[in-house]
Amino acid sequence: MSVQPPALTIDSATGIDVSLPLAGAGARAFAFLIDWVIRLLLALAWYSAGALMYNRELSLAPPLQTDARWSVGVLAPALAIYFLYHYVLEPIMRGRTPGKRMAGVAVISREGHTPGVGALLTRNVFRVIDSLPVFYGLGLIAVIATHEHRRIGDLAAGTVLAYDTLGTPLIDATEVSAAYAQHDALTVELIAELLRRWPQLTSEARRELARQLLVRQGLNAETLAAADEVDLHGHLQRLVASSALRTT
Repeated sequence: MSVQPPALTIDSATGIDVSLPLAGAGARAFAFLIDWVIRLLLALAWYSAGALMYNRELSLAPPLQTDARWSVGVLAPALAIYFLYHYVLEPIMRGRTPGKRMAGVAVISREGHTPGVGALLTRNVFRVIDSLPVFYGLGLIAVIATHEHRRIGDLAAGTVLAYDTLGTPLIDATEVSAAYAQHDALTVELIAELLRRWPQLTSEARRELARQLLVRQGLNAETLAAADEVDLHGHLQRLVASSALRTT
């Protein structure tokens, strides 16, 4: 018997609820391993290039007496790449890293939005605690023990790690607010009605109606032109859910 993963359900006043499956320990470990390899290789690449330039010969050996040029130009950047990897990339990539993208997961708030910079930084600061005593022992215990598979950093930041099934960036809170500031509840109801009738419509009708309504909500027409049915359906769900959150 297969066991369904836990999901984050976002209630909607229109009757269309969004259910986002949450990632467990396996997906987290896979994403972390990929990111660890990437940041290690990047740090080693910088160190190697810097050491070669510093020594002016085919040698990666550090100087016998460390000077400012070595510390600032070679060692510090390599360490920064390794230790600040998550701190920098998650805010830039909206709750993702290259490893998370490959694992098909993303960090989101419990309201279904892309977390703010403060929340993303908070969850990463708590990596120091999650990593204790070794190999993210406390974090792993928290992921297994909590219903929503949240490590200590997620509990502190109010975030979860969800499967990014849409294959497109989540709509963040500021984009949703800007879109809905331009339209009334009628458009939201039209979107909700389209979602209700989605299984009965042809594929061409689904795409055409979805694109028309999403463009009306302020989303980019060129981006939507390349989106498939799964992407369009996901955008519609998120907009309906976000509209409900704005009115509660």
